[in-house]
Amino acid sequence: MGDTRLGYRIRSYRKLKGHTQQSLADEMGVSLNFVGSLERGTKTPTESVLRKIASTLQVDYEELCAITNK
Repeated sequence: MGDTRLGYRIRSYRKLKGHTQQSLADEMGVSLNFVGSLERGTKTPTESVLRKIASTLQVDYEELCAITNK
């Protein structure tokens, strides 16, 4: 099972950047179903997929993943 908080952040950034699930999927070379599964938290993305999402949406990887330095 994936992380619904991460899925929420992916969805939020996608919408903020003006992408549909389909346009994000097309730019990443993945299926619409895959993007939907990530956003719902039913699939856990690999680091490389997260980096591709961050790059495609032009957001910082650490910010997308909510990584903080403590």
